[in-house]
Amino acid sequence: MGLIHRHDLVSALDRAVLKRITVISAPAGSGKTSLLRAWVGRPAQDRRIAFVSVRPDQRDAQLFWGTVLAAVRAAAVDDGRGEKPLPVTPVRSDGSTVEKMLSEYAGVGDPLILVIDDLHELGSVEAAEQLTALLTDLPQGVHAIVATRHDPPMRLHQLRLAGELVEVRTANLRFSEGETRDLLAVAGIALPEHAVVTLHQRTEGWAAGLRLAVLSLAGHPDPERFVTEFCGSDRTVAEYLMAEMLERQPPEVQRLLLRTSILDRVNGELADLLTGTKASEGILLGLEDANAFTVSLDPDRTWFRYHRMFGDLLRLELRRTSSEDIPELHRLAARWLGEHGHAAHAIGHLQAAGDWNQAARLLTDHAVSLTFDGKSGTVAALLHAFPVHSGTDSPGLALVHAIAALDQLRLDAADAHLEVAKSYAASAPPDRRQRLRMAVVSLGLRSARLRGHFDGVFDQVGPLLTPPGGHSVTDVALSADLRVDALLSLGVTEAWSLRLTDSMRHLQEGAALAHRIGRPYLEVACLGHLGFASTKHSFALARQRCEEALALAARHHWDADPVAAPALATLANALVWTGEFDHGAQWLDRARHTTDATSEPAIRLLVCLTAAILAAVRGDHHRALEEFAAARRLQARMVGEHALTTRVIAWTIATQARLGILDEAQSALAALDGRQATVGEIRNTTAVIRLAQQDPAAARVELRAVLDGTAPVNSHLTQVEALVLEALACRDLGDEPAAHDAVDRALNLAEPDRLILPFAMTGGWELLKALPPQGTSHGAMVADVLDAVHTGAGRSAQGPVQTLSQGELRVLRYLPTNLSRTEIATELSVSVNTVSTHIRRIYSKLGAADRSSAVQRGRELHLLSLSRT
Repeated sequence: MGLIHRHDLVSALDRAVLKRITVISAPAGSGKTSLLRAWVGRPAQDRRIAFVSVRPDQRDAQLFWGTVLAAVRAAAVDDGRGEKPLPVTPVRSDGSTVEKMLSEYAGVGDPLILVIDDLHELGSVEAAEQLTALLTDLPQGVHAIVATRHDPPMRLHQLRLAGELVEVRTANLRFSEGETRDLLAVAGIALPEHAVVTLHQRTEGWAAGLRLAVLSLAGHPDPERFVTEFCGSDRTVAEYLMAEMLERQPPEVQRLLLRTSILDRVNGELADLLTGTKASEGILLGLEDANAFTVSLDPDRTWFRYHRMFGDLLRLELRRTSSEDIPELHRLAARWLGEHGHAAHAIGHLQAAGDWNQAARLLTDHAVSLTFDGKSGTVAALLHAFPVHSGTDSPGLALVHAIAALDQLRLDAADAHLEVAKSYAASAPPDRRQRLRMAVVSLGLRSARLRGHFDGVFDQVGPLLTPPGGHSVTDVALSADLRVDALLSLGVTEAWSLRLTDSMRHLQEGAALAHRIGRPYLEVACLGHLGFASTKHSFALARQRCEEALALAARHHWDADPVAAPALATLANALVWTGEFDHGAQWLDRARHTTDATSEPAIRLLVCLTAAILAAVRGDHHRALEEFAAARRLQARMVGEHALTTRVIAWTIATQARLGILDEAQSALAALDGRQATVGEIRNTTAVIRLAQQDPAAARVELRAVLDGTAPVNSHLTQVEALVLEALACRDLGDEPAAHDAVDRALNLAEPDRLILPFAMTGGWELLKALPPQGTSHGAMVADVLDAVHTGAGRSAQGPVQTLSQGELRVLRYLPTNLSRTEIATELSVSVNTVSTHIRRIYSKLGAADRSSAVQRGRELHLLSLSRT
């Protein structure tokens, strides 16, 4: 089998020889010897190399030093002249050994590198002490490289502190995914990418494991299946690990390894319990120090795990030698893990022991708490592990089935399971009854929230906010957890109902309590939704809350978890409103990746709405309509009306009007009920239609109720939009002073929060260019709007045919002629004012500054090739 060149490691050794000593310490099969041979065997080496391989179980100091001396002398005369090295005389086992070796080094002349491979085979304490003295006193021009399976028994700490010691360890020798791919390619083995990734994960980059896999893959009829099944119990791997690792350990270490192999991770106390001894922690520490496929998981080195393939071998050997002990080992582990707060692992061990009833009870008691730690996937996996008719149908597990159904947004199924769980709770033993009842209420609250049944949330939340005091520590802890969850559901529901002040108060309280009781997952959820509620005050505050939520999520690796979706979606929305369109698009893309068909509909609605307005501001109105339609479908699945629904309806109709499909816009407007038609957002939309119909006076009539405050509005955002539309209507009426006044009022209201979107979506940004010099005190805001529109909104990249109405297309096709605006108006039988309005909109939509650039852009988009209508 061919080998690959590991250039990075070879280069690392080249740099290492600038220091005094290099220690390569890694388990069997990690590629230590292969690396040394590759490094030594390169042509044109400018150093003399003395290479020594320690013989297995070498206990004779004299033989060891004789071998080293012979290698040094051979290197000294290796200059191509064919001279033979001097014969080696016996080396005495006394203090003169070091002096003799130093003398030999001095006689070499050129830089010398002493390589000692397999140092772990050296069993002589005397030789080890002498080697330590030698290595700490190497003369200038001499470097030593020592390769071993475990750290050598030499005191090299002073060299480490002096920066003269280079250490190459297991992590450095692991094959990367890319190197795994190269190794397969050299062997002529073709695997799909996912299989390469799987092979790398199973072997953890262990060189010997990869090479054994490659040998087995050669000519295998089903390579993908082999990779899927490849593990430490594979015959070739098992034989290697047995011979090189397990059988080399003393009996008490073998017993610990085998009996603790049932665990994903182990500490000293748990290992003591499973082995019946009192020295397990020391053994585990020794195994890691010896690179015996044992890795510590925390800085204090209290928890450990075994290499995946080594663990596979240990479990195979445990089944072969002590299968009758395995159920009791799982029970012992489950008891200890349950008592120490590791419920999920305890349940898994009870399942492995076949104690299905006990596992079902424990899962029922802890399922809700596990979801509060972001482990709903773990709950689903544990539930799935129950065999048919072995506890899965237990009414106690109905609560767990409800959680799994809610996680998949199967709300009818969840409610059915909750009814069963409610009956079970009523007849449960007294010590469990209250906890189960409260859990049922909590899940019912979540179901109502996911349905968008806002009244249902308000009706059900009371008992969780003021629960009866529990007597046990578990009851008190669960009450605090459920209170946070209740505050979350209440705050979210208030936000979607536009009760934003109440929402902020409850979500802040929930986040603070979650932080206090150590529930970061719930804290992230509260902070993310708090971001949306904070838009009532400012988008700057909303961004701050979202960034806090995302920073906390990142610390716990929940960046791509659905819990981050509210913060991601709100942050994207805030950025779009404030004109950071490209930046907002990036966060919106992340929000989409954290939501799917099973995500909370209200959050998905916010994602769709943000995507729609981003498309609209960039001129892609058809894409905007698709996103608005998706938002409407999500609203249709909700029992109550989402706070953003009115905005979705209003902007859908406005987008239709801007596309020139006025009949559809008018029909949609006429279909609204009386209550909807009078709100500020719809009045703004009606004004957009009137402007598209060249009736600016009627547009101003519609806007009057918004501007004087008599029409209900969602927020001041609607009023900013109304002022911009008012300015456009005044301009079309030829009342420039009134237009400038409306623009100035819009800027005054928009500037504190840097609201750029209303100017970009409506085309009102054009008015800012027409402001007289020194005619506004909002110069910085004007510059921000124009900069955002011409860069982030991508005006120069606009131009789909659909962005121009039929009337605008007709005018555009006259622009290449020499006809004046009056003459074009005569040709089209419309007023000059209408032609001027169309031309302004053509310039806006095509990103043109004048007639000539509009014609050029029209030609690029093939808008002038169609016959005039």
